[in-house]
Amino acid sequence: MNVSLYGRTRRWAMTERGPGSLQRDAQHLAIGPSSLRWHDGVLDIEIRERCCPLPRGVRGRVRIRPQALTGQRIPLDAAGLHRWSPMAPRATVEVALDQPELRWTGDGYLDSNDGDGPLEASFRRWDWCRAPLSQDRTAILYDVTDRRGDAREVALQVDRAGRTTALEAAAKVRLPRTRWRLPRHTRADATGAHVVRTLQDSPFYARSVLHTNLLGEPAEAMHESLDLDRFAAPLTQAMLPFRIPRALS
Repeated sequence: MNVSLYGRTRRWAMTERGPGSLQRDAQHLAIGPSSLRWHDGVLDIEIRERCCPLPRGVRGRVRIRPQALTGQRIPLDAAGLHRWSPMAPRATVEVALDQPELRWTGDGYLDSNDGDGPLEASFRRWDWCRAPLSQDRTAILYDVTDRRGDAREVALQVDRAGRTTALEAAAKVRLPRTRWRLPRHTRADATGAHVVRTLQDSPFYARSVLHTNLLGEPAEAMHESLDLDRFAAPLTQAMLPFRIPRALS
């Protein structure tokens, strides 16, 4: 389970675990000491993780209350090997951590990705963006480039009932490269978009807050860029164990 905290209290935890650490059924998923459980339409996440390389703990609960569930599952590649589900485009998120001591409630989002092979075998890169809009609408953009260099664009608007409609893709906007020189782009109206803050900056992945314009209105959006050529590079693979340790069990 990957846990990222930003701001003054920065923590990052992600431990790879083997099949013996996994338990799941239709309502429950446990990965080592952490777990997720659906109960009465609410997703409860119990976090019991340890950071790396500094061994600081992250312990507590996150509760996600979806406004609506879409039930959609969208293939990201032509072969259908990788799927994306924008499960709850809008939700109330309640964070109650004991270690570090942190409380927060606000707007959030829940999605899932699953696949039948390594991402780097199917894709070169992707950019993703999610922006809450007025009238409880949400815009979600997904730009994927596959291993052959072919591009696939997914642009959705989701209303308060979870109904999705396809959007005509807006113009591509090039964003500044990160400190690791990772290229980023998004799609926005003619008035454009810019980076407000880069939250996570690594050689192959960046997560940022954008000020953007979509469907004729300004919005604050969460944005992600992933470069899978960089991820697969031998130097990156050699660096990963220092941030992503592997549990023996």
